[in-house]
Amino acid sequence: MSGQTLAQKILSAHAGRPLNAGDLAVVNVDYVLAHDTTCAWAIEPFQQIATQVFDPAKIKIFFDHAYPAPSAAAAGLQSKIRKFASAQGIPIITDGVCHQVMAERFLEPNTVLAGADSHTPTGGGTGALCMGFGSTDAAVAMATGKIWTRVPGTIRINLEGKLHAGAYPKDVILSIAKDLSAEGANYKVVEFGGSAISTFDVPSRMTLTNMCAEIGAKTGIVPADDRTAEYLKRQGRYHPFERLRSDEDAQFEQVLTYDLSKIEPTVACPPDIDKDVPVTSVAGTPITQVFLGSCTNCRIEDLEVAYKILKGKKIAPGLKFIVTPASRQVYEQALERGYLSEFSRMGAVLAPPGCGACLGRHMGVLDDDDVCVSTSNRNFTGRMGSPKAKIYLASPATAAASALEGKLADPRKYLK
Repeated sequence: MSGQTLAQKILSAHAGRPLNAGDLAVVNVDYVLAHDTTCAWAIEPFQQIATQVFDPAKIKIFFDHAYPAPSAAAAGLQSKIRKFASAQGIPIITDGVCHQVMAERFLEPNTVLAGADSHTPTGGGTGALCMGFGSTDAAVAMATGKIWTRVPGTIRINLEGKLHAGAYPKDVILSIAKDLSAEGANYKVVEFGGSAISTFDVPSRMTLTNMCAEIGAKTGIVPADDRTAEYLKRQGRYHPFERLRSDEDAQFEQVLTYDLSKIEPTVACPPDIDKDVPVTSVAGTPITQVFLGSCTNCRIEDLEVAYKILKGKKIAPGLKFIVTPASRQVYEQALERGYLSEFSRMGAVLAPPGCGACLGRHMGVLDDDDVCVSTSNRNFTGRMGSPKAKIYLASPATAAASALEGKLADPRKYLK
């Protein structure tokens, strides 16, 4: 038997037997995640198989995709979920995007999260194995504490070298998406390594793992290390953890290496995640909205990047600039540091923590003629509203520079 990858080791520990790629397994989960859409769809199948959840403390239900409710329909779904959660003894969490709050409060290295949301892989930045499932699967997990899965193969991506000023983790993952395509990692684990990964803090790693969903991956993961320990200590919940690694003779389906020194500010052009070009090639394209938010890029580190570019300036006349912190913790950090007051003075709209404009339900829905620069993860037709609108995905730095000019802009001119 050949060596195991990191993901295979974590799944084996939770299945109670050695697993390799392709094996079917029933796996014990540490947490189950659902939100104000997917939980509503899980209630009926859950009630067909159980009356009580396996452990209320391990089930996390969030209101984040459309909260506060922007319509009577959304309010009705949330009311249905509240009744279910109350009967099961599960508190509803309304403190921001589920993936961000899971990382802040709950996830630890080598744990397994079954999440009823496609961007569940975000938590892989903490060294946890976080996989997305449908609502019916989530219902089974809530009832039994288990999930069945086929063990994915692993693509290893090694990061080497150092990013130049103006380039950020978002530019890295967009460059990877261009090479692999929107389907290049279908049902695979993307494991990040290489000498440069130790220079990426956990929030930066979460940007990488978040967008693994956009290249078809089952999940993305970064092996836990000193950076992970630093993050957990900062969050006030560090516990010693085993530093699992893929074996030297583990079988990877692909091994790709990226020289970070060659990465430059990049945008994903509409309507495809893999239509990625240097921002210099589209600079000057007029825009109508900038969205600084989502589980991809609205942590305090992202807001700091934007703040340093925007401080003391004004956004372009007529531009809609929407800032949506990823969580209540991030919101409060940004308040304390003065970022939000500065954004407000320059003309930004400050939205409450949550998904906001990302999925086109509220807080910044796009009209036919809108062209948006977004720090989120999806730019397909109709994602943020009208199917005629256009969405460019970019880093917080590129988004901030574009907000100043009212057109796509290279952030490097604003960086000392």
